[in-house]
Amino acid sequence: MLKLRLICTSDLHVHVRPYDYFRDVPDETLGLAALAPLIEDARAEVANALLFDNGDFIQGSPLGDVVAAGHERGEPIDHPMLAAMNLMRYDAGTIGNHEFNYGLDFLGSCLSQATFPIVNANLATLDGAPYAVPWRILERTLVTEGGEPLTFRIGVIGFVPPQVMQWDRAHLDGRITAEDIVAAARREVPLLREAGADIVVALCHSGIAGGAYRPGQENAARELARVEGIDALVTGHQHLLFPGSPEFDAMDGVDNVRGGLHGKPAVMPWCFASAFGIVDLALEHGADGWAVADFAIDIRRLADAAPAEGTIRKAILMGTQDNHALTLNYVREEVGETSVGIDSFFSLVGDSAAVKVVADAQREEARELLQGSEYFGLPLLSAAAPFKAGGRGGPLYYTRIDPGPLTMRDLANLYLYPNTVSVVRIDGAVLREWLERSAGIFQRIDPEKTGEQPLVQNTFPSYHFDVISGVTYRIDPTQPARHDRDGVLVAPDAHRILDLRFEGAPVRDDQVFLVATNNYRAGGGGTFFRDEPPEVVVSSTYLVRDSIVRYVTRRKCIAPGRDGSWTLAPLPETANVIFLTGRGARGLEPPGLLLDHLGETKQGFTKYRLRGYAE
Repeated sequence: MLKLRLICTSDLHVHVRPYDYFRDVPDETLGLAALAPLIEDARAEVANALLFDNGDFIQGSPLGDVVAAGHERGEPIDHPMLAAMNLMRYDAGTIGNHEFNYGLDFLGSCLSQATFPIVNANLATLDGAPYAVPWRILERTLVTEGGEPLTFRIGVIGFVPPQVMQWDRAHLDGRITAEDIVAAARREVPLLREAGADIVVALCHSGIAGGAYRPGQENAARELARVEGIDALVTGHQHLLFPGSPEFDAMDGVDNVRGGLHGKPAVMPWCFASAFGIVDLALEHGADGWAVADFAIDIRRLADAAPAEGTIRKAILMGTQDNHALTLNYVREEVGETSVGIDSFFSLVGDSAAVKVVADAQREEARELLQGSEYFGLPLLSAAAPFKAGGRGGPLYYTRIDPGPLTMRDLANLYLYPNTVSVVRIDGAVLREWLERSAGIFQRIDPEKTGEQPLVQNTFPSYHFDVISGVTYRIDPTQPARHDRDGVLVAPDAHRILDLRFEGAPVRDDQVFLVATNNYRAGGGGTFFRDEPPEVVVSSTYLVRDSIVRYVTRRKCIAPGRDGSWTLAPLPETANVIFLTGRGARGLEPPGLLLDHLGETKQGFTKYRLRGYAE
């Protein structure tokens, strides 16, 4: 008998230090430096342990933006996340989809700094060569339960969603190709076994989805577990906990209590270095070699532990101090002013100033891009989403900007990702379907029920709740959602979008529109477009956040308001519709929104009953 512990992180997103740059405050519930002592404790508890990362480690915080900007200027900056991971002695890692956000040159520089192998099996260069090492066998001397040393060979293979070719088309088109995750595994896992791996661990930067598998599927971990020869899986990408998150309940082949995918051990260890996963394997040797006889899954969260010190934590903090100071200077830089408060507390029940700033800045950027083109003069809309709107992010995961100076921290709070502006050409039918996909964020409200009914599905990412500015419409949550949370059409006869109008007239299915959006959505991100992504008529090389900066600096002082572009349809008078929002929402309720304050939930959310809108 041999026992082996796999310690796993995923979706770190450059949260190196215990510091929240979006709020500009220390935060001991996140950061790899804070997690390091707990990981060292987990290592010390057992005789045999390996440490893996599951991707999305170089993008996702202002610290990552600062490092990438330095690289763009030609400055030779060591990446603080790679430096921290090297100090922690990671055994292997894989590539996540956000690794490509700053381009292949930057990614190559980062990967060259890793002192551990980073594997990926479903990306290739145009000549067919692997983009990265597809897999690696880690030869380790382990100790059996009888105390005997044993040379053991752990095979590690990595995967990333093939949708990276859409999401980062500008960086990847004509340079690399992406293959279906399961197809790549069926080809490469037998080769890994033939090379002598005793067990195989799949680092799958992809989530867990139900339903029938579709080739090229974004969240493919459940189907990947069916591949013969894989013994354990690390999943990610969805920023959830597995086992445990309720969205994995009742999925075929998924054990959301024990942590199994088709009987194989699997873990998803949340995000932002707020937690790590443990897969404890009990291995037995038989006629066919080593096999998993039993397993146990555990997830350890910083929020459940007291802050701890340690030599590695201190080394990480010391080694990243200069980049931390640069980032603080960056987020505190003033770019203008706002004469009104901007928040996202009520962005899921009506139009919001936080979304409007982004939409207006995108539209202004789009007009400049379209100037002099054949498309100039077509109706121009703008699609934006409230990135920070609670849900699985918790009661503090909201944007709040007080009247007064606007800093880069404030603008980073409005727009979290390094996306660029793209303009797509669509018709009225696609526009309506785009909004129907967004409206999937709402639970179905049953008029016959008298008990509490939550309005919002917390498992639906708020960055998929696109609000399209330039048209007016209502959303009827008493109707079923046309699409599930993965964008699959599940109720073709249902329609939540009502009274969709442009300049006061009903939108026709054949009416042509341009929509300013981001490159992720324009490339098909979020499965908003049923057949294929729409035509991109023009794209910017500037980040959306840079467009917002220019929008603010040109005006010096902004005063974003609500224009009533969308509301919910009248709610049934008998329905007890519950809306949860952040702790700071009290006193900031928008005029015209009929709300009854019901106190606070155990999780710290502010609770309201939503009765509708004043006439």
